[in-house]
Amino acid sequence: MFRTTLVWGLAAVLAASTAGAQSLGDVARKEEARRKTIKQPSKVYTNEDLKKIADSLPPPPAPEAAPATTGADKQQKVAEEKPAEPEEPAKDEAYWRGRITQAREQLSRTRTYMEAMQSRINALTNDFYARDDPAQRAQIANERQRALGELDRLKGEEKQQIKAIADIEEEARQAGVPPGWLR
Repeated sequence: MFRTTLVWGLAAVLAASTAGAQSLGDVARKEEARRKTIKQPSKVYTNEDLKKIADSLPPPPAPEAAPATTGADKQQKVAEEKPAEPEEPAKDEAYWRGRITQAREQLSRTRTYMEAMQSRINALTNDFYARDDPAQRAQIANERQRALGELDRLKGEEKQQIKAIADIEEEARQAGVPPGWLR
């Protein structure tokens, strides 16, 4: 019963795939017929056409000569040309809350990722001891080593983030920010 169903299923798939396929000869004949119906060939652009276009364009305007300036004029002009430095954001309650909240959220994400990595390491360790095949054990050991390396990297990142939070708190203390703004 199963074999009969399998044979009929394969026959249906093969019939469907060959019914929609065209031979290369059919495609070539259709393309030849399409080309014969085109009355005017498409325009082909050459380097000569591009030179004609370039010659017909007007020349770019010549730069104007700058009038003689004094030293004071030059200083004023340089001062005007300097881009305006971006103003520091207002260091109000929203600024400090946003800054400390962002730092704490990043630390929370790192710690969550560390927990997940530790779970992966534990699972790989259990899987390592459950296997008898040396090849499989070697592969699991390599994966576990990579996971341990990633966990070490995350621990370093966690230390940096803890220090960044302490730096923000110290900066806020020195700026006279009320402690409630950092909660």
